[in-house]
Amino acid sequence: MAALLESDLDADPFAQFGRWFDEAKAAVKELPECMMLATASHDGEVSVRAVLLKEFDERGFTFFTNYNSRKSTQMHDNPRAALLFWWPPLERQVRIEGAVVRTTEEESDIYFATRPRGSQLGAWASEQSKVIAGRGDLDARFEELSKCYREGAIPRPPHWGGYRVIPILFEFWQGRPDRLHDRFCYRLREANDWVIERLSP
Repeated sequence: MAALLESDLDADPFAQFGRWFDEAKAAVKELPECMMLATASHDGEVSVRAVLLKEFDERGFTFFTNYNSRKSTQMHDNPRAALLFWWPPLERQVRIEGAVVRTTEEESDIYFATRPRGSQLGAWASEQSKVIAGRGDLDARFEELSKCYREGAIPRPPHWGGYRVIPILFEFWQGRPDRLHDRFCYRLREANDWVIERLSP
């Protein structure tokens, strides 16, 4: 893999991410938008799972989920999170750390309306992260909702919507031979003021 030099980096980490994300979408066949989301409870219990990036801009990185899920409970209690993108064909990863806020209801409504109908029904049917007696109960609930919403638009459940991770740190990692990888960290000092530092691998 080619070296990653500081002179290669954009001064704006969002622009740098956009450049790498475009290259990942060209190189990674399935789900280049997949990211690991790490959260922690107020007492430090940590958990991680895969979610899909739906949008990013200078405001942050947006994904959608059930507001009653375990991750949502942790983000409510401790509104900080970390993200990790890993793109093996490019030997690249990006880490992001920051605060978490909910998107507006309007943003959640707009995205929900674009989801496949089955996914919309699934958002109503699943009490995400809750213990259930068996698969049959879930399937029966889905079938019941399918009949209820046979025609017309399906409204967004009040317990479902978006979150935005607002970065205070980015790390761009480029794989290199002999495990002497290139790592650059962007740290936010104050609004729109990012310092770039090379890290030892």
